[in-house]
Amino acid sequence: PDNIRGPVRNNGGGHWNHSFFWKILAPKAGGVPTGKLGDAIKSAFGSFADFQAKFEAAGIGRFGSGWAWLVSHGGKLEIVSTANQDNPLMGKAISGVEGKPLLGVDVWEHAYYLKYQNKRADYLKAVWNVIDWNAVAKVF
Repeated sequence: PDNIRGPVRNNGGGHWNHSFFWKILAPKAGGVPTGKLGDAIKSAFGSFADFQAKFEAAGIGRFGSGWAWLVSHGGKLEIVSTANQDNPLMGKAISGVEGKPLLGVDVWEHAYYLKYQNKRADYLKAVWNVIDWNAVAKVF
C-alpha cells in the first residue's frame, strides 16, 4: 500500500543490502577473483584494474547515501549504483537499475566515517582488502 511503501522500501532494502554486504566481506580477504568470475570480469571490463576503477567511480559518483553494485543483467556483467537503500532487485521502475547483485558496497558515510571521515575514495580503495571473492563467486 502507498501509505507504507516508503518505509518498507527503505527498511526492507536496508536489511537486504546490509545482509548481502556482510556475507561478502571477510578479514584478510581481497586479492583478485579467479575462475569463471575472474574471466567474466576481465571480459566485461578489460582487466581487474579497469573493473576496480569503474566500480570505485560508481561509488564516488553516488551523491549522498547509496550503493555501488556489480550485477549480472541479461547475461552480462554491469556496474551500477543505487540511491539510499534501493538495490537492483527492485527493478528499473523503482531503483533505476536492474540485475542480479553479485557485489554490493555501501557508500553512505556510516559505512566508513569512523576510519575514513569524508574520504569515500579512500574507503573504496581499501574495501578491496576485505572482499571475499569466493563468496562473490558463489553468488555468480
